[in-house]
Amino acid sequence: MSEFWLISAPGDKENLQALERMNMVTSKSNLSHNTKFAIPDFKVGTLDSLVGLSDELGKLDTFAESLIRRMAQTVVEVMEDARGKVQENLLANGGLKEKMKCLKIDLTSFVTHFEWDMAKYPTKQPLVNVVDTLAKQLAQIESDLKARTAAYNTLKMNLENLEKKSNGNLFTRTLSDIVSKEDFVLDSEYLVTLLVIVPKQNYAQWQKTYESLSDMVVPRSTKLITEDKEGGLFTVTLFRKVIDDFKTKAKENKFTVREFCYDEKEIKREREEMTRLLSDKKQQYQTSCVALKKGSSTFPDHKVKGPLLRWLKVNFSEAFIAWVHIKALRVFVESVLRYGLPVNFQAVLLQPHKKSSTKRLREVLNSVFRHLDEVAAASILDASVEIPGLQLNNQDYFPYVYFHIDLSLLD
Repeated sequence: MSEFWLISAPGDKENLQALERMNMVTSKSNLSHNTKFAIPDFKVGTLDSLVGLSDELGKLDTFAESLIRRMAQTVVEVMEDARGKVQENLLANGGLKEKMKCLKIDLTSFVTHFEWDMAKYPTKQPLVNVVDTLAKQLAQIESDLKARTAAYNTLKMNLENLEKKSNGNLFTRTLSDIVSKEDFVLDSEYLVTLLVIVPKQNYAQWQKTYESLSDMVVPRSTKLITEDKEGGLFTVTLFRKVIDDFKTKAKENKFTVREFCYDEKEIKREREEMTRLLSDKKQQYQTSCVALKKGSSTFPDHKVKGPLLRWLKVNFSEAFIAWVHIKALRVFVESVLRYGLPVNFQAVLLQPHKKSSTKRLREVLNSVFRHLDEVAAASILDASVEIPGLQLNNQDYFPYVYFHIDLSLLD
């Protein structure tokens, strides 16, 4: 499962024994895989500041998770032709040792081997500063994400509009990829070539009547250029002075003159625009192998992604790492508020083995730690019990500090 439970309990002898008991029961019953979750010592500050940070971190946690889910979904959209490789781009920076920080690892490994980044988020500064740094970092990523996805969506929309013009029927589609210079009489003072849409059932009628629809129609000047399931596009050459009369008579016979003026420059521009848009869209995720520079932190056969995908890959990692740091901060703040000073608690990361075992795992946790809050534990085991004065939803409150981490970002 890609679900984790991040919990903490006081670090005194009694609760360390409770944690050991929990590890033994969950292991024996194959309920979860448990690992210690290392949280550094922070500057605690005042109780009031911690209460304020608790609320702020809750909002920041929600925002960060929403952001990384949006980024993951954007990766899916950009990689529309290679969706099987999406997960390869949802990784986190940071190996299991300091010298391996350049490695990209899967999200589960990052969470289970979490180490606080002292360089990016120094623990010697006040907690409020650490939270502010995280908030500004995530806000900047979101701002950049909005700008980049807006540009990509505009590109995509322009391309779709051109594709619609290329794939529509003969009345609406662009003709730049159908007609050629040879189909028209050009640079003539007197003659002009028109394009006429004729229903399939009227082909014979067209051949019999087009020369007599108006005066001054050039005999045997019609040619079928292309057709779709409804009709065909024919050329006809006539004198310019009878264009209006020819259009009127053609309409009376259910032939439609398509307004079109052959302009080589315009046709070339339209074709180039389609090619450019297709290329620009493809380059947003296209990969290509590049030679490594001396001293580069990348590895052989490294693949450089298109600009949008490359940005998403880098900044998804940054946002995800920030999110896990926010989880660590929440555990610290809530543990201090719940268990008091001096700071002494143990955080543990539990990964339930399967969905069906989560109820039993919760029962084990509530049984092991019920001494931390007898009333809360009783209310969880018996939903009919109310906790006087406690305004929290019973489902959100447990005798121990608890936070949920869900890595199913594409669901």
